[in-house]
Amino acid sequence: MTEEHVEEQSNLSETKSSDEPTAESVVEAVLFASDEPLREARLADIVGTRVTQVRQHIKSLNEKYEANKNAFRIEQVAGGYQMMTLSPYNHWLKKLLRVRDESKLSPAALETLALIAYKQPIIRADIESVRGVAASEMIRSLMYKGLVKIVGRAEVLGRPMLYGTTKKFLEVFGLNSLKDLPKIEELKRPD
Repeated sequence: MTEEHVEEQSNLSETKSSDEPTAESVVEAVLFASDEPLREARLADIVGTRVTQVRQHIKSLNEKYEANKNAFRIEQVAGGYQMMTLSPYNHWLKKLLRVRDESKLSPAALETLALIAYKQPIIRADIESVRGVAASEMIRSLMYKGLVKIVGRAEVLGRPMLYGTTKKFLEVFGLNSLKDLPKIEELKRPD
């Protein structure tokens, strides 16, 4: 792409109607979606503009953020640009990260949760027979996190509890319903 073509393309994006994205809004969207710093040249390549224009867009966006008293800015980090939350918000962000750490699932918890999701309603003994280890603590932990609940009692000797997933499970995994779970055949490793 020639420099004249890039300039022409970026000038067009600056004059588009309010319904269409501008180069500045594309820079913002790309930085918002990225979880790592992006170099100026990479941003210019993605947006289809020049590096100098990327700098101008970032400066303009930061001015708007400051004027609007937004909680974030675009900062230079590790040789690139990244959206960063301002330091006065650190107290609340630490709480968020603590909650995220507490809600992470170990491989054993994921395995137990998958068994419950695919085989529900399921009794603890069936989970233990598949996993080969005791599952009481793992089930209790998943219940504490709100991902699993007791859905009834089995009609077998001793009437053990039946477990199933919750609405929160669907939310956490981005599913509309249990029908949206990947098919077991799709999960098998290719030969």
